[in-house]
Amino acid sequence: QVQLVESGGGLVQAGGSLRLSCAASASSSVIVDMGWYRQAPGKQRGLVATMTTRGSTDYADSVKGRFTISRDNAKNTVYLQMNSLKPEDAAVYYCHARYYTWPEGYRDIWGQGTLVTVSS
Repeated sequence: QVQLVESGGGLVQAGGSLRLSCAASASSSVIVDMGWYRQAPGKQRGLVATMTTRGSTDYADSVKGRFTISRDNAKNTVYLQMNSLKPEDAAVYYCHARYYTWPEGYRDIWGQGTLVTVSS
C-alpha cells in the first residue's frame, strides 16, 4: 500500500516562491513516476510537472522557466519549487505517483491536495 503526504502550500504574494513536497511511503511497491497536478475552481485538473525515476521531466507550458521539479529517489520524495508565482497559479496542487506492485501491476495514487493561494 502506497500513501502520499504533501506539504508546503500556503499564501504568497505574486512574484514570490513556494516549495511543495510529497513523500511516498511504499513498503513493498516500487515508485515509478512522481509529479504534480493542479486544479483551480471551475477547471479540470491538469499537469504541472512530472519526473520519472530516471530523471526525465515534463512541464506544463505555463510553468516552464518558473517551476522546477526534483526528486529524491532514495526517500521517494518529489519537490516542486515554484518561483515567480502568478495569481493564475493559485489552485489545489495534487501530488501523483505511479507505482508497481505485484501481482496487481502498475497503479496510480493521488495525494490529498495542498492549497496554493497567490495574492496580486
